[in-house]
Amino acid sequence: MSRFDAFAARLDYPVYVVTAAVGEDRAGCLVGFAGQCSIEPPRFTVWISKANHTYSVASRAATLAVHLLPRQRHDLAELFGGRSGDELDKFAAVRWAPGPEGVPVLADALAWFAGRVRDRADWGDHVGFLLDPLTAHTAGDGPPLVFRDVQDIDAGHPA
Repeated sequence: MSRFDAFAARLDYPVYVVTAAVGEDRAGCLVGFAGQCSIEPPRFTVWISKANHTYSVASRAATLAVHLLPRQRHDLAELFGGRSGDELDKFAAVRWAPGPEGVPVLADALAWFAGRVRDRADWGDHVGFLLDPLTAHTAGDGPPLVFRDVQDIDAGHPA
């Protein structure tokens, strides 16, 4: 294990489900690389793997939704992180509704926001999507699902 790997192994942070839609083409995936990157104006960046089905939809989308999951919803993390949208319609298995610009919003999220894509940054095997928040919703209390809670999930996208 490299020294950086040892450093990163100590981190624990929320994981998110990011959803996108372009017309009838919907996608969503579990992401661990994300965070607020500006206070004024408010900005948030999510990093999506280029190998992920969601990347192909998100790269064409004007708006993305970012969802925090409740800690007890490992099943949603497994669906969006352990299964590929190339193989199944993930949204057929969950409660959701269209949000701003048709982006899917998960009904069982702890909290979510929709953001307009302002920029994209390709810095390796992931692409960062800089989001300008449009609207946000908090549905409940309690801790969010975090990275350590999902370490047992094998990525559903092709290697």
